[in-house]
Amino acid sequence: MSMPFGYVSPEQVMKDRADYARKGIARGRSVLVTTYTDGILFVAENPSSALHKVSEIYDCIAFAAVGKYNEFENLRQAGVRIADVRGYQYDRSDVTGRMLANTYAQVLGTIFTTESKPYEVEITVAEVGETSAGDQLYRLTYDGSVADEQGFVAMGGNADAISTKMQQGHHDGMPLAECLRFAVDALANADGEQRSLAAAQLEVAVLDRTRPRRKFRRFTDNQLEQLLSS
Repeated sequence: MSMPFGYVSPEQVMKDRADYARKGIARGRSVLVTTYTDGILFVAENPSSALHKVSEIYDCIAFAAVGKYNEFENLRQAGVRIADVRGYQYDRSDVTGRMLANTYAQVLGTIFTTESKPYEVEITVAEVGETSAGDQLYRLTYDGSVADEQGFVAMGGNADAISTKMQQGHHDGMPLAECLRFAVDALANADGEQRSLAAAQLEVAVLDRTRPRRKFRRFTDNQLEQLLSS
């Protein structure tokens, strides 16, 4: 007597993979990427000084991620290699946030549909322009979906609540210190809990359009304390 064969529809397989990835991402601490008057600000709740959620990719481009560290670190390294090769073979101006976002979308989409498990990651590729009108934020999810966001991107377990908080107070032309304080408050209190996040619990960086060719800058705890108290 033959054993019954269990059929699972492709739709159910994709749904199960999506649920698996979303649950993994939701367990991670949140990251917020937001524009300010001189560029793009990255704020992550991350007590580790070695395992970064925010990193430079190229001259005007940076990367932020939530989820499984080893998976998004693989993506970060691949992005750096792709950017370096393209900039060397063609021109540095040919390395754009849009190009990297499209590349990441293809990689994540392929992994989601063909591998045994999807990547439990959500990432943002940000590119700072010469003016605020040129700033670009691309949000990519575990299945390769990509969206061009305006103003800010929140990722992680409390992303919806953080986005709601940001919609209530974020506006164009915010100076760095004001934007940082507002972003930290959104990360700390978006879920209804009254928390405070110290500088040592945060990872903060910017893409600063006023800097020379390489726009990325990471803040130390002392610099953060000064900004948060100013």
